Amino acid sequence: MKSTVVETIGLEAVPQSQQNTPWFRYMFIQIAISANAGNFLIPALAVLKGNLSFLAAVIATSLGAIFGFVFVSLLSYPGSVYGIPAQYAIRTMLGVRGARYLSSPIRSITSLYWFSVQTIGGTYVLQQLLVRLTGEEYPFLLFSVPISILMVVLAIIGFEAVKRATTYFLPLLLLGEGTMLYLYFTTNESSRSLFTLPANESHGSFGMMVFFASLAFVQYVSGVSASADMTRYAKTPKQGAVGLFLGNTFGFFITAILGCASAYLYHDSNPYVSSSSITDSPLFLTIITLTAIISMLSINLSNAYTGGYSLLNTFSSLSRIQSAIIFGVSGVILSSVPTLVTHAEKFVSALGGLIIPISAVIVVDFIFIKKRRLSEESLLTLQEKGTLYRVPLLTVLGGSIIYFVIPESYSPGFITFFAIGILYYLLAKKSNE
Repeated sequence: MKSTVVETIGLEAVPQSQQNTPWFRYMFIQIAISANAGNFLIPALAVLKGNLSFLAAVIATSLGAIFGFVFVSLLSYPGSVYGIPAQYAIRTMLGVRGARYLSSPIRSITSLYWFSVQTIGGTYVLQQLLVRLTGEEYPFLLFSVPISILMVVLAIIGFEAVKRATTYFLPLLLLGEGTMLYLYFTTNESSRSLFTLPANESHGSFGMMVFFASLAFVQYVSGVSASADMTRYAKTPKQGAVGLFLGNTFGFFITAILGCASAYLYHDSNPYVSSSSITDSPLFLTIITLTAIISMLSINLSNAYTGGYSLLNTFSSLSRIQSAIIFGVSGVILSSVPTLVTHAEKFVSALGGLIIPISAVIVVDFIFIKKRRLSEESLLTLQEKGTLYRVPLLTVLGGSIIYFVIPESYSPGFITFFAIGILYYLLAKKSNE
């Protein structure tokens, strides 16, 4: 039977006959969505604000991110084993109402916000690069609207489009990343070349390394609430998890090298901007410009695809295509109004006080309480309308209070995640006795 072009499977399980995606395709997807302006930030700040050396910053942020990727990979199992989206599976952990009216709206809003931020930031970078390339400045909307519409259309088509697009993008992305590293190594300014890193340089304080490792961990561990969306089509659970882990790890390592090099050599958090500033070659500028565009397309395909499923979990009467269209139209509108997104920054940042405790609860619940399996009894609760599990909900609210009480200099996200994880484990064990 011939499959439809547009993915129509919503909250229902993906048929086993369609679970045929091998591990390396997941690795390609994750590598492709890694190197973007948002992901460069923490490695770059480890150098710029943490005063870490290039090597110390790469090691610290990579270790923190990899620790987060372990949990992200393990939370992909509901998708690969049961064929259901992440937020739908979270109904078995927070209750139907807890997932529909707390975790899913938060995930939808943050995905929408980051979709818009990535589009706006990428468009500004594209404008700067085109000025270098052509000498002319083009209107913002000339790029932001068509680019965001393209990303939304691909996300509406579904997983097959995401898989194919990122696979096609990957060689171009690697070429662009290689070009930027080549420029960092071969610049004529010896003080600004990776070849001239001092061997006896101080690497910075161990405390700062731990701090920025914790920031990287917190940034990526929140992916536990969406990783199952991708692995619904995996050949086996292990292939889905391994593919995600390898792709995330390799992709972040490249990202950390580029972000830290840009910050260390040029005091700039964006490698696309810093690398383009040290060359006048039309070929290199064209490659860097295309890489910036493709990196933005790749990450936002993921944001739009998973964000649509979060919206669908809240408004279950919609079809997958309808929820994807609603998410997409909202994303296009927000991407056209940079000031609106700027004003929303504080609100979205405040949602971190809920995102981190929710992530901790679902990690502990699925890995340590449910032992990475959803029982038949749990699966039967997926469509119940009124369930709300008090222990996880109260733990999340308590975690939110802890998050806002801890000073930012102590990495509240990292402390909250582990404090709430331990607390929820003890409470859940006691309630099950």
